[in-house]
Amino acid sequence: MADLPTTTTYLETSQQDDTGVPSPTINTRGRFLLRHERTPQFVQPAHMSSGPSGGGGENTLYFVLVGATCLAGGAYAYSTLVGDRERYQQRITEIESRSSKPAAEPSTPAKTQPETAEPVSEAVVEPSIAEPVQEEAPVPEPAAELVTEAPAPEAVPEPPVAEPCLAEPVVEEVTPEAPVLEAAPELVVASEAPAPETPASEAPAPEEPAPEAAASQEPDSGAPTPEAPAPEAPVPEVSAPEAALEESAPEIVPEPPVAEHLVAEEPVTEALVTEAVSAEPLPAAEAEIVPETPPVTQSASEPASAAASTAVEPTHAPYLLIGGGTASFAAARSIRARDPGARVLIVTEEDDLPYMRPPLSKELWFSDDPTVTETLRFKQWNGKERSIYFQPSSFYVSPTELESVENGGVAVLTGRKVMHMDVRGNKVKLSDGTEISYDKCLIATGGIPRNLQVIERAGDEVMKRTTLFRKIEDFKALEKVSRELKSITIIGGGFLGSELACALGRRSADLGLEVVQMFPEKGNMGKVLPEYLSNWTTDKVKKEGVKVLTEAVVKNVTYKEGKVEIKLKDGRVVKTDHVVAAVGLEPSVELAKSAGLEIDSDFGGFRVNAELQARSNIWVAGDAACFYDIKLGRRRVEHHDHAVVSGRLAGENMTGARKPYWHQSMFWSDLGPDVGYEAIGIVDSSLPTVGVFAKATAKDTPKAATEQSGTGIRSESETEAVAGSVAVGKAAPTPPPQQKEDYGKGVIFYLRDKVVVGIVLWNVFNRMPIARKIIKDGEEHADLNEVAKLFNIHEE
Repeated sequence: MADLPTTTTYLETSQQDDTGVPSPTINTRGRFLLRHERTPQFVQPAHMSSGPSGGGGENTLYFVLVGATCLAGGAYAYSTLVGDRERYQQRITEIESRSSKPAAEPSTPAKTQPETAEPVSEAVVEPSIAEPVQEEAPVPEPAAELVTEAPAPEAVPEPPVAEPCLAEPVVEEVTPEAPVLEAAPELVVASEAPAPETPASEAPAPEEPAPEAAASQEPDSGAPTPEAPAPEAPVPEVSAPEAALEESAPEIVPEPPVAEHLVAEEPVTEALVTEAVSAEPLPAAEAEIVPETPPVTQSASEPASAAASTAVEPTHAPYLLIGGGTASFAAARSIRARDPGARVLIVTEEDDLPYMRPPLSKELWFSDDPTVTETLRFKQWNGKERSIYFQPSSFYVSPTELESVENGGVAVLTGRKVMHMDVRGNKVKLSDGTEISYDKCLIATGGIPRNLQVIERAGDEVMKRTTLFRKIEDFKALEKVSRELKSITIIGGGFLGSELACALGRRSADLGLEVVQMFPEKGNMGKVLPEYLSNWTTDKVKKEGVKVLTEAVVKNVTYKEGKVEIKLKDGRVVKTDHVVAAVGLEPSVELAKSAGLEIDSDFGGFRVNAELQARSNIWVAGDAACFYDIKLGRRRVEHHDHAVVSGRLAGENMTGARKPYWHQSMFWSDLGPDVGYEAIGIVDSSLPTVGVFAKATAKDTPKAATEQSGTGIRSESETEAVAGSVAVGKAAPTPPPQQKEDYGKGVIFYLRDKVVVGIVLWNVFNRMPIARKIIKDGEEHADLNEVAKLFNIHEE
């Protein structure tokens, strides 16, 4: 036993088993001693908490904090309930004190309500004590107390049987506003205001006292009922919404509480309110336009002023049309034809309603009216007078009434430009920051007149004296210039340039005006007409008093000594007072970037399919549309009739028609009242052409054609005809060949792969359905002279 202490020196607890108890490391001598069943005792360490050894106090702290929180919450809830009860009792006391004030007057004895601490919150405006009232059980209704602050969350205890049950707690801090009692006389006078929200009682309505008598005293108490008499409430309290309303319309402060928020505890008040509603009903239009405003706040004598003050522009349009030109108007008319109740909103950057552009360069210049720039009315070639606008302002509805008008309509929002288009959110953002959502959208933004780079680089002085002709403002400005200045130079030999040159040339002799036209081609409309016909047209323009400079390429433009100096590449120099740049149109595709729409790299414009769709709910029409023609391939056309046809087709497809673009649009140009032509399809002077001509007669002029058709805008009438319905009759016999260069009237065929793809009718009018049918058939013709007979050009 003496060597036992030495065995402990060989025992080590350097390892632990899975239970955390150290396992001894025993040497040889230790094993020997253990065999004698002498096991050393090991003490297991205690870890009763998550902290260090000997801890555990944090658990006690946890329970203490939780208990303290619960006690604090309970105390807060108790104090809140006690405070609410005190405020409620204070309110009851205040109401009792108010209802007791009229009791001191001998003429109107006070009547108190037994077995209740809360007096009635209604104001009996036109009492009649003589007639009995039918007794009805009270029905729970929203709180009728008209308070000046938001109600507290505490529910009001159930009132006695005679009181209506309050659906919401009514808590009010009484403000020391004594003048409230002074509004009582006005209260009776305004008692006839409508109150559609108060249910009408089945009890008969008592007779109304005279307004003078009612205004000379405080409101009397209501008629007594078998249960309890109604206390007097001379002045109704004002709720939070009504208080805000009083600030905006102080002249009608007493009206809203009387007819709008009276909670009927007894049938007497309900009968009175019913009589008031039948006396002056609220106009339906006013209720639709301003639904958020209580109807009683607007007297029946002021419906127009209220609508004007609260009218707002629409934030949503089922059909949104971007652009105010011909295509948008044609689409709107087509939408309304297929959907009579449609609501269409047109947004245009211009300040004018939709109008037709062709008269700006044609008929308006031949008007004898000195005020034509103001009236914008003109005489057509047939002598009939009309306005440049498609429809008068009475045709459209106001944008503020678009959402509420009964049968829909077309509204035009002028002077606004769509700056951004969110195709995912189906909304657009205007230049003034307004956002408008849509269900279906049409982009008909048209185009922007091109300008020469040499003019843009010439400086501000040159730009001030340059007109890019496109809008009504451009016509007014150029017409004024033609009367004030001595010389005008037109750059461009296409449709617009040639038309303006002829129009100004007709006036040059009377005004002492020098008119110069220059272009790089060999003749007028050299990109469209065959060379021989272009040269003949140039001679016609010269006869109108225009100095024509062909093969003129502008090299430099400067401003010197009060004149615009134009230097050409061949060394010629032209000095003029004003310049008109008519060098083409650039499609307006600014929305393509924000909308993520595709732009055609060859023709420009928004790339759309045969149904004029760019997206599932977005269509494009007019000059900005690069569409797929099922007969002629992908195209982009810049003419009035194309705007009519494409806009009409887009409108039909927006209402579910799903029609492809197959109807070939036409275009026309008039060089005064005596020479004009109509064209269809692809008319390009670079294509092979075949022309068949005949001698013209007096009826082969634009003037005679409009007299026969009855309209100056020929495309508006002829596009209604269906190409397939044209019957090919027996052709007239071919006359002897005409004399050289006698291009009085005729037909020019444009060929591609021996198939007719374009036709120009030169001084031949009202034959466009025949030309359309020829292009639609797409057949190869061996002898086009025989085809030309279909147009009856040889008839005298």
